[in-house]
Amino acid sequence: MFAKDIGIDLGTANVLIYVKGQGIVLNEPSVVAIDSETRKPLAVGREAHEMLGRTPGRVNAIRPLKDGVIADFEITEIMLNHFIKKINGKGFWSKPRILICCPSNITQVEKNAIKEAAERTGAKRVLLDDEPKVAAVGAGLDISKPSGNMVIDIGGGTTDVAILSLGGIVTSESIKVAGDTFDSDIMKYIKDKYKLLVGEKTAQEIKLTIGNVFPEAKGDKMDVRGRDLVSGLPKTITISSKEIEEALKESIEVIIHAAKTVLEKTPPELSADIIDKGIVLTGGGALLQGFDKLLSQELKVPVYVAESPLTCVAEGTGIMLDNLNLVTD
Repeated sequence: MFAKDIGIDLGTANVLIYVKGQGIVLNEPSVVAIDSETRKPLAVGREAHEMLGRTPGRVNAIRPLKDGVIADFEITEIMLNHFIKKINGKGFWSKPRILICCPSNITQVEKNAIKEAAERTGAKRVLLDDEPKVAAVGAGLDISKPSGNMVIDIGGGTTDVAILSLGGIVTSESIKVAGDTFDSDIMKYIKDKYKLLVGEKTAQEIKLTIGNVFPEAKGDKMDVRGRDLVSGLPKTITISSKEIEEALKESIEVIIHAAKTVLEKTPPELSADIIDKGIVLTGGGALLQGFDKLLSQELKVPVYVAESPLTCVAEGTGIMLDNLNLVTD
């Protein structure tokens, strides 16, 4: 059996793996549970994610990627190795070629760390490309022509805003405000307003269930359980989507500001193309209720959510693997 070409969306929240000829074969949380005394991995991916905030003393559930880059090299290597073995990515005769996506404005040192972690899993060749570019390709945009395309990719650790033309990035911004920031905002809001402590997983659930950023959206409510800061006992409160909009307001403004900055730096000819074509939203953050409407209102440009925002980057790696001449690495 020969080695496969593999595309990896190495996300702060999730890792998606695309195998040439098979499509997306893996989609699991970027979490590793290790024994803190022996440093041995106990669980990786979905199983480890279940343990977040619920582990006994000597078990640590670690997210090895922070803000789109590697925060813990050793754990990232363990995680990548586990996932590549799981999909049987290493052929018997040769090593796979791996294409990995990274945020657009990371440093060369951070790029080298990602490359090295992948090389140490036994890859024959590791290619890196910019996440917003690959997301645009996965969302079905033709970026090879001399015309402007704009994509806003809101992941777990970073939001990448980019204008693309002739197969490359013309201007871009990468900010460390994204899905994880939204979770922290929700946790802080509930703690400040209700004196209730909730965990990361609960905040994520609230975001996915009633997350909303548009002032005129319909009001949904949900019950939230946590620990009362005053009595120390478990307690349930009811929270509304209107409150979530309030909690996320500042972070959303930062993303809008980044999009405006990119538009201001765009050559006028490309700006005209973007008014015609609109802006495409990708990544998990694109699923926040009313985000497309709010951006459209603020930027005065039509905004569309990609057909499958969560898998755009992984699907984009698949297209790039068929057209390696497009890869800028």
